Amino acid sequence: MASGAPRVFVSHLAGTAVFDPNGDQVGRVRDLVAMLRVGRKPPRLLGLVVEGVSRRRIFLPMTRVTGVESGQVITTGVVNMRRFEQRPTERLVLGELLDRRVQLVDGDEEVTVLDVAIVQLPARRDWEIDKVFVRKGKSGALRRRGETLTVEWSAVTGFSLEEHGQGAESLLATFEQLRPADLANALHHLTPKRRVEVASALDDDRLADVLEELPDDDQVEILGKLKEERAADVLEAMDPDDAADLLSGLPEADKERLLELMRPDDAADVRRLLSYEERTAGGLMTTEPIVLRPDATVADALARVRQQDLSPALAAQVYVCRPPDETPTGKYLGMVHFQRLLRDPPFTLVSSLIDTDLPPLAPNTPLPALTSYLAAYNMVAAPVVDESGSLLGAVTVDDVLDHLLPEDWRETEFHEGEAGRGQ
Repeated sequence: MASGAPRVFVSHLAGTAVFDPNGDQVGRVRDLVAMLRVGRKPPRLLGLVVEGVSRRRIFLPMTRVTGVESGQVITTGVVNMRRFEQRPTERLVLGELLDRRVQLVDGDEEVTVLDVAIVQLPARRDWEIDKVFVRKGKSGALRRRGETLTVEWSAVTGFSLEEHGQGAESLLATFEQLRPADLANALHHLTPKRRVEVASALDDDRLADVLEELPDDDQVEILGKLKEERAADVLEAMDPDDAADLLSGLPEADKERLLELMRPDDAADVRRLLSYEERTAGGLMTTEPIVLRPDATVADALARVRQQDLSPALAAQVYVCRPPDETPTGKYLGMVHFQRLLRDPPFTLVSSLIDTDLPPLAPNTPLPALTSYLAAYNMVAAPVVDESGSLLGAVTVDDVLDHLLPEDWRETEFHEGEAGRGQ
């Protein structure tokens, strides 16, 4: 290797923007593809897994990478848009090499892989993995308790093709800044064993957010691998409608056992949602919209709208009801859009601003009628009210879209590539 050859630690590449020569963004780096070689020869880096705006993952050969610098990757501009499919001889660097337990050749001490470095070979566009950043000590120990050091690839052994002894700490740190939908997409592309390991290492709230973005099969698989008490905690952290959707895919005995382990109030919300047909307003609604009493002020309403954990659709409007405030509420009086809240003085009562012309939905409203309702009134959420006039919940446009799109919409290719994958 020539002196001064660029070296990059792969954790710094995760999420890095990829640009063509004109400065247009192609996507972001989600992983790197390498091929292990016999003996102690450094693995050859074949290319990058790049996620485009449609969330489709494509393969970008390293021969088409002209620069890795200043937190960005520059390509030749010729990008094959066919979906990435991992080949049997290939290894994903972030997904399969980090957190692995390996041994130092000198002394045979077991260490954990925290990162690896790639370097460009002189006078060529080829790259290889040449350095390994490891931590000594037992698996799962805090980093400060074990010495860390960077060694040559040839100084370690144990990068087998199996996943035995692999944790999730370094991979989680690499994906720490991802949005839940992007982290869900990253998990979806891991092997089943690795996916469960990483999901199990997330805290309850983070895992709940990620589960809500995963395909149904992945949700059921991950939940089934958790201890039942942990699974119940995660279900409690999920939005009730998403928790109900997940539970509806489980066998009746498993579903009931998990509901029994949940807090009674949370379980009651989910049971109520499970009582409705899936493709109706009642089956799609969330039971936790913003509910205010008639004597609440605009200032009160805006304080609720500003809550960080609310989705944009739920924060778009508040629902004014007589006590009790929890769903099912007292008599539903009407709703106020947040734009109206911004136009009136903070001391104004929300009851004087309600839109009484917009009819609420019945819980048995079918999905086609619900879709037409949102489109006709230009709404991103709609109130669901029962025959007695109580607010049961609200249906948001994102939940409607989830049921209108094909089941495999996360895998849908918006643009088919014509060429095969090149090296």
